[in-house]
Amino acid sequence: MKHQPLAGRIAVVAGATRGAGRGIAVQLGKAGATVYVTGRSSKLGLSDMGRRETIEETAALVTEAGGRGIAVRTDFTVEADVRALFQQVDEEQDGRLDVLVNDIWGGDPLTVWGQPFWEHSLHNGLLVQQRGVQTHMMASYYAAPLMVSRRSGLIIEITDGYDYRYRGNLYYSLAKISVIHLAQAMAADLAPHNVTALALTPGFLRSEAMLDHFGVTEENWREGAAKDVHFLQSETPAYVGQAAAALAADPNVQAKSGKALTSWDLAEEYGYADADGSRPHWGRYAAEHGF
Repeated sequence: MKHQPLAGRIAVVAGATRGAGRGIAVQLGKAGATVYVTGRSSKLGLSDMGRRETIEETAALVTEAGGRGIAVRTDFTVEADVRALFQQVDEEQDGRLDVLVNDIWGGDPLTVWGQPFWEHSLHNGLLVQQRGVQTHMMASYYAAPLMVSRRSGLIIEITDGYDYRYRGNLYYSLAKISVIHLAQAMAADLAPHNVTALALTPGFLRSEAMLDHFGVTEENWREGAAKDVHFLQSETPAYVGQAAAALAADPNVQAKSGKALTSWDLAEEYGYADADGSRPHWGRYAAEHGF
């Protein structure tokens, strides 16, 4: 029988349509969890991201992997949607919620790289904060009471990077750094209730959008090195997905509460590998190349 350390556990992945969110949802399912797969892009209608992936596709992948995927269309900028989602989880799972993964983003089409903040669209910059930070706050606001009531749970904030350095665009940086501190601050409030909050980053993520950007598929992705040699150090969403699943299954995860963790360091700690058996270590590579 396949080992499923998360059998019987209930998870919500906020922003599970594609990328890291999809990878995390699938790996939680592979470990046996029931996963509420949430986001705006549904077979009933796509979001303004202009992508073709849907929450229903992700939910099917979760079930195929060995868990149970439940697709719930949710716009995390709309409080009524978020409240309804967690009410549904509460009612269907008898008040149980073990894991919340906040991976809502939607900021890529709003971010202009190489443009100083005073020349950048202020409207879009503020919208990045709404989509990339306020949505995480709202999801956690409605999820936390379910965890606190049972004195158990894990909230994972997905971000880009593990420190406070500038990330090339003020609005992007502010959003990605904010959720690191959000994890740290939530950890402090949740500590008396035995609930854990932490931040987690992938390395150079080989998402669906990134594959499209490089004009490659997962089968021939190494050809993308012709455009950017650093692409050879990229990782699939399954890598950070395994990081999230390993954290969720770790009985001592509370020792990591408030910390900013990485897919590559956790791979060494927990012993997992990427889909192709490799263990890309973006932190070491970036340090060697002065990033």
